[in-house]
Amino acid sequence: MFLLALGIRADIGPALATWRFELKVATVLLGLGLAFALCLDCARPDMPRHPWRRLLPLLAVVAAAVAIELLSVPASSWPTRLVGSNSMICLPMVPLLSLAPLGAALLILRRGAPASPALAGAAAGLLAALSGASLYAFHCFDDSPLFVATWYTLAALPMVAIGALLGHRLLRW
Repeated sequence: MFLLALGIRADIGPALATWRFELKVATVLLGLGLAFALCLDCARPDMPRHPWRRLLPLLAVVAAAVAIELLSVPASSWPTRLVGSNSMICLPMVPLLSLAPLGAALLILRRGAPASPALAGAAAGLLAALSGASLYAFHCFDDSPLFVATWYTLAALPMVAIGALLGHRLLRW
């Protein structure tokens, strides 16, 4: 679906040689791995007290990337880097690319015994959103950490909310 609907960005070769693109992909993949671990935690009745702490490394990487970006480019270019050229494509496409992964994650979580079905569903929504974002990252021309931190997060929020709502209904035991 991804290749047919969007395709990989035309300048993928040169983009692979830039630290901003590499950091964007690495950050999304780090988030994907951490969200997977979070889902595993939330699938158990004896989940850790603060399972969302698993995401702290992701927050640290994003904060450092944004700080580096703000220190390395002139303040006059911050608005352009923040808004980018794909923000209105990013917002609907990440959730659309996340629908199938959300369904799969919820089906798998049904085999567990989550102490908090809504929290487990939210974790599934985050995992799904990061799955969609990992695909979208190869289409998106906006590699600035300012863009990624803002728009990828905004695009993930609906999936987290939908996951929490569906989890509350579907993951009870």
